[in-house]
Amino acid sequence: MAANLIIEVQLFGQEIGKVGYDVDKRTSYFQYHPEFLESNTYTKIFPYVIKRIKPVQVFTQYEGETFRGLPPMIADSLPDLFGNTIFKEWFESSHQGSKKITPLEQLTYVANRGMGALEYKPVQPIPKSTTIDIQEIVSVLEQVLDLKKQRSEKDLSELALLNIFKIGTSAGGVRPKILISEHKENGNIIPGDLEYSGDYRHYLVKLNLDEGIGYNREKVEYVYYQLTQELGIQMMPSKLIQGIHFATERYDRQQGEKKHVLTASGLTGWDFKSVAESSYENVFRLALDLRVPYKDIQELYKRMIFNLVFGNVDDHLKNHSFIYNKEKNAWNLAPAYDITYPLNINLNFTKVTRALSINGKRDNINLKDVLEVAEEFAIKNPKGIVKQVQSVIPQWREYAIEINIPERVIVAIQEEFVLLK
Repeated sequence: MAANLIIEVQLFGQEIGKVGYDVDKRTSYFQYHPEFLESNTYTKIFPYVIKRIKPVQVFTQYEGETFRGLPPMIADSLPDLFGNTIFKEWFESSHQGSKKITPLEQLTYVANRGMGALEYKPVQPIPKSTTIDIQEIVSVLEQVLDLKKQRSEKDLSELALLNIFKIGTSAGGVRPKILISEHKENGNIIPGDLEYSGDYRHYLVKLNLDEGIGYNREKVEYVYYQLTQELGIQMMPSKLIQGIHFATERYDRQQGEKKHVLTASGLTGWDFKSVAESSYENVFRLALDLRVPYKDIQELYKRMIFNLVFGNVDDHLKNHSFIYNKEKNAWNLAPAYDITYPLNINLNFTKVTRALSINGKRDNINLKDVLEVAEEFAIKNPKGIVKQVQSVIPQWREYAIEINIPERVIVAIQEEFVLLK
């Protein structure tokens, strides 16, 4: 491999290893740093796929859109669809005529700005900025995503794209989102790509763009957040910014520290687009194998019931994460996120199936199915959990009316709710 195709992986301020990618062989490599192995610390940071051994490890099975040839836990640091769109626009704007960038090279731009605590060197330097204007970012994004008008050279300056790239390519998912930090005392908002001190609250903000669909998806997600809080489902504190953008505090930035976080997909190498691997039972088995506290297993069951009852079919393997406790060298279930009604109510769907199956089924799931899952994983009082979740259905309308979600949207979404009986 050429030297420029090998990069250093750091965690908690120390090098843990190196990762490489051979474009011609379509093969990735990982090797632990000997000193890190000999220190015998943080022994469970990569519990699967990458073995805790000194020799170079070779990976050929992770080609494709999800992992892009890299070991899954490293690929977890790469942006998803939205982030890649912004990165591509910025890279082409600032590197005229350059060759296509590899996923490994892209990690040098992620550098120390990614979700979680993994960092990558060498770092491609990116100018820092001190303030952001959310409305200006929304305006540029609408152009980038072709929602209002066709792009042109003069509309999208390199600086405008750079500002969005820095704070909008590290977060995963399809929807437009940025990372910001809000000062706890004066309320100043700055880019959240590098800041993680305890002086700030760190948010992932899902931006409301003018999509012409007639309603605000971010408001819907905020109502779902309110419903989860009624039920005691663990989520980070969330709010609406300017009444239209959904902001949720980041669980990977807490008490002035970065937290090591991996998705179920990144931990295991299960492709979140693979039907064969995408089941709630697999997520439960993963949680048990990680030896999370029993309360996390109960919590996971409640999330499953909530997603089923409230029509969240986009509950795939990258929308379930685990967070590493470096003091205890142990894993916990991370707070829930991306819990919302994900479909466009204006479209007619003849058949939509769940991302994660339940009891081997992706549609027509009933009470018997969820009770069988409960029995397999020793869930206490599953009928009580189902009853509790369904008890907040009336509050969907109440909360939605409070923030002026249109009546037709309220009705259309509620028609997709599932009553388990």
